[in-house]
Amino acid sequence: MTTGLDAAAKNAGAEEIRKKKIVELMKEPSYVPMKEKELACLMQVGPGDRAELKRLLQELVLEGKIQVNRRGRYSVPSVQPLIGTFIGHQKGFGFVELEGREDLFVPASKTNGACHLDTVEVRLLGGYPGGRQEAEVVHILARGMTQVVGTYQQNRSYGFVIPDNNRFGKDIFIPQEKSLGAVTGSKVVAEITDYGGRGRSPEGKVAEILGHINDPGVDILSIVRSCGIPDTFPEEVLLQAADAADVAPVFSDRLDLRALSMVTIDGEDAKDLDDAVSLYRKEGKYYLGVHIADVSHYVKEGSALDREALRRGTSVYLADRVIPMLPHVLSNGVCSLNAGEDRLALSCLMTINGEGEVTDYAIAPSVIRVDERMTYTSVAAILEKDDLEECARYERLVPMLRDMGVLSALIRKRRHQRGAVDFDFPESRIRLDENGRPVEIVPYERNSATRLIEDFMLLANETVAQHFYWLQTPFLYRTHETPDQDKMRRLAAFVHNLGYSMKVGQEEVHPKELQKLLEKAEGTPEENLIGRLTLRSMKQACYTTQCTGHFGLASRFYCHFTSPIRRYPDLQIHRIIKEQLSGRLDEARAAHYEQILDSVAGQTSRAERRADEAEREARKLKMTEYMEQHIGEVYEGVISGITSWGLYVELPNTVEGLVHVSSLPGDFFQYDEASCEMRGTKTGVSYRLGERISVQVRFADRFTRSIDLLPV
Repeated sequence: MTTGLDAAAKNAGAEEIRKKKIVELMKEPSYVPMKEKELACLMQVGPGDRAELKRLLQELVLEGKIQVNRRGRYSVPSVQPLIGTFIGHQKGFGFVELEGREDLFVPASKTNGACHLDTVEVRLLGGYPGGRQEAEVVHILARGMTQVVGTYQQNRSYGFVIPDNNRFGKDIFIPQEKSLGAVTGSKVVAEITDYGGRGRSPEGKVAEILGHINDPGVDILSIVRSCGIPDTFPEEVLLQAADAADVAPVFSDRLDLRALSMVTIDGEDAKDLDDAVSLYRKEGKYYLGVHIADVSHYVKEGSALDREALRRGTSVYLADRVIPMLPHVLSNGVCSLNAGEDRLALSCLMTINGEGEVTDYAIAPSVIRVDERMTYTSVAAILEKDDLEECARYERLVPMLRDMGVLSALIRKRRHQRGAVDFDFPESRIRLDENGRPVEIVPYERNSATRLIEDFMLLANETVAQHFYWLQTPFLYRTHETPDQDKMRRLAAFVHNLGYSMKVGQEEVHPKELQKLLEKAEGTPEENLIGRLTLRSMKQACYTTQCTGHFGLASRFYCHFTSPIRRYPDLQIHRIIKEQLSGRLDEARAAHYEQILDSVAGQTSRAERRADEAEREARKLKMTEYMEQHIGEVYEGVISGITSWGLYVELPNTVEGLVHVSSLPGDFFQYDEASCEMRGTKTGVSYRLGERISVQVRFADRFTRSIDLLPV
């Protein structure tokens, strides 16, 4: 029988050898399941190496290569275990997300103490009434939430933290001596010390007091902490950023484009300007330049600044603040393409014919000087209204801007012809007062200027991705996989009930089919509903090292190149681009990128989802707080969702609330899943998705982020 941990295994990089020996030991016919202490004796592991053995065993369990039973005995699984992430629900049940297959439903009686985001091993059970496979949690392999943000509630000799995230599902008991002096209403970060079980509450200690629940800004800060988003920079990172900003750049080895007329076009309150555009026409061709801030010149690979940027992954835009990926001295300073300042850039210079097709291009490090910092509002006024004041103000640039408008339409037409899906949902912006309270929700609509910038950035992203795909160098792509056929069939069945047709055959659905569906629904009451259902039926875009295409854009080649100030993947590929252009991307550097890019893709995809969650929760919070000021008011809304517990209704200001099934008048209503409608059992009266309905705001609670509506 194999014994001992090889001396060779103690060398750096030999961890896999140790793991392999453990697995091989457990596969031997004479092996019987053993506890950690017994394994240590058998393998002659000394007291000093016991912690290392324990760590290796835990990692092997997480990897699914070995299993541990409830008595703590380790063995090789006879059947490959199902391991996934537990997603909790406030009602006690949950789901387990598994890679490569549909989520599993876990009844409340079968969670076995699992909490939200735990890594769990599950066993399949029978079917679920809705058709979903049912499962039971067998083992909790790793805890997903070690800290919880919530509201402290003081009792006589102890306290409780009520988690903000209702998916956690359990209040946390806090002994008095571990409360840090928190009082009722304090927003706190609680560190979990015992997860409880069998009717016993989890226990913890207060690690940080964020402030009182009514203090300005504490509500958004709680979301930031709850999502695990870093919101302060380490001192080393700030010093490094300041040093980088102080170094005078060298222009001699760059393409000098300072004589070229160019502008930035952004929102009025934007401060991190990372893209500029230029355009001129000659002999029937358009010469479009997309110039992107060369952040990689200032943020060196492997530095503390770079490691922090990767940890953050992206800037986060919340209702009352921006949490930047890079310190302001860079993001709003030397990296921002401020008008009238010499700036380092990476330029994609494209020649485009009269059909909107790129016929030639060049990618080069450059030095630029932006002529004007323009806004979407000003450019739209020039292009859509020929506004006299704006035209006079930017007289020298108006011809270029009008050419940009024409070229934008050509590019968009070409993208439409290949089948790109364009979601144009009504969006809104929440205006806050000086104390962070919402005072107005105003519509934010796309216009010719926002579309123009979108068209130019998409084209540059595609051009860069295609160039590096054919070079076959290691690269980071933005991919969007083809939707699951089952989800497409369910979507087709649903829209059929609304009077729309959609072809879904045995082969993969083409994005053009979804494009046609959205065009048919355009201008109808159910337009937004069909758009959102279509979006939910599609997969989530992510970062990968394989160029598998972008379904939504109907593009074979796509990457993120245009926002390195606020997105790490853009910064990462800028380094690769510059090394390739300078001839420094040799075999050793290519091997280096091959080694790190999968990890970068995973980390940045996770950071993006984390930021999306925080932004979504902050909007929901402020919208609910806004509706607290409008209790009793009546709105004309649209039914945006139907479940067994009621109707979700979207109001004209994009706020969504719930009409509970018990408040529907005149009958006993039941949810008909097949037709996706709420129907009265006696009268036959029904409520359908997309229908208009008058509702009154009955109740709104920012703390639970819930809005209750009554039908009028």
